Amino acid sequence: MNQPVTPEPILQLGLAFWGSKTLLSAVSLGLFSELANGPLDAEALRERLGLHSRSARDFFDSLVALGMLQRDGDRYLNTPEADLFLDRAKPSYVGGLLEMADARLYGFWGTLTEGLRTGIPQNEAKTGGDFFSVLYDDPARLRQFLAAMTGISLGAAQAIARTFTWGDYRSFIDIGTAQGGLPVQIALAHPHLAGGGFDLPRVGPIFEEYVTSFDLADRLHFYPGNFFTDALPRADVLIMGHILHDWSDDEKQMLIGKAYDALPTGGALIAYEALIDDERRQSAFGLLMSLNMLIETPAGRDYTGAEACAWMHQAGFRETRVEHLVGPDSMVVGIK
Repeated sequence: MNQPVTPEPILQLGLAFWGSKTLLSAVSLGLFSELANGPLDAEALRERLGLHSRSARDFFDSLVALGMLQRDGDRYLNTPEADLFLDRAKPSYVGGLLEMADARLYGFWGTLTEGLRTGIPQNEAKTGGDFFSVLYDDPARLRQFLAAMTGISLGAAQAIARTFTWGDYRSFIDIGTAQGGLPVQIALAHPHLAGGGFDLPRVGPIFEEYVTSFDLADRLHFYPGNFFTDALPRADVLIMGHILHDWSDDEKQMLIGKAYDALPTGGALIAYEALIDDERRQSAFGLLMSLNMLIETPAGRDYTGAEACAWMHQAGFRETRVEHLVGPDSMVVGIK
């Protein structure tokens, strides 16, 4: 029998921001880090977080219903996933991305309709600022952003470290490295490799602090520079993670060309993103990320694996392939 048509999926999607903002607020408040120290009842948790009594219990129970918390009697505790990925004290913390989403993106996405009508960014650029200039001029915001990049890339970084044929190579450089999350994962998994990360000079101390926390400073080094104005450092493998989608198609092609020039024969370029499927029908996250590029950048967009392969072939790469990594992320590999 045919299933009845109901408005339920429409309403769930249309009001999905309720659950999203509840989680974002919990992360920004440090709720999961508090519970990482042990279960707490509602009143104790409310006091720890400095919340008003009116809706604290509804807030906590909403997180239970959303699958972000557990409740044992009258005490709240983290789910295994929340304990591993949302406790700020753990190196597996991915909440930096969610903290940035709460502090910046949530408000900017409120003017998506305007962006769709005008085609202009909806972030700091609306008031005369430049996203990257504002970001890199504010040490606290820069740290938050770099931690967010580690958060969004951690699963892909671990998959790249696990699945790419690293035994064929001796060195690698992560272009636009942020904190150095990807180099750390690769170095931890492959002791024979040495390399590091390339980014703007202000990122250097943050990169070095993060790498040192894993005792990898002897194998991972920071390379300061601007990938638009400087040559890329040479290595057997170059990696661009969540980088190309920030820029116009011409700028994407230019960056791929610079990577080609920096690689030896047989070297590899890895570009990974939340790739859009070639038919543009299924990759909701990749398509929404492309809308996020409308919010954040003047000309950036996400792209398909077929497009990336074509750009790499145009730059001179003799062989390309697309491999799924984890979740929405896939990598495009070009061999020189």
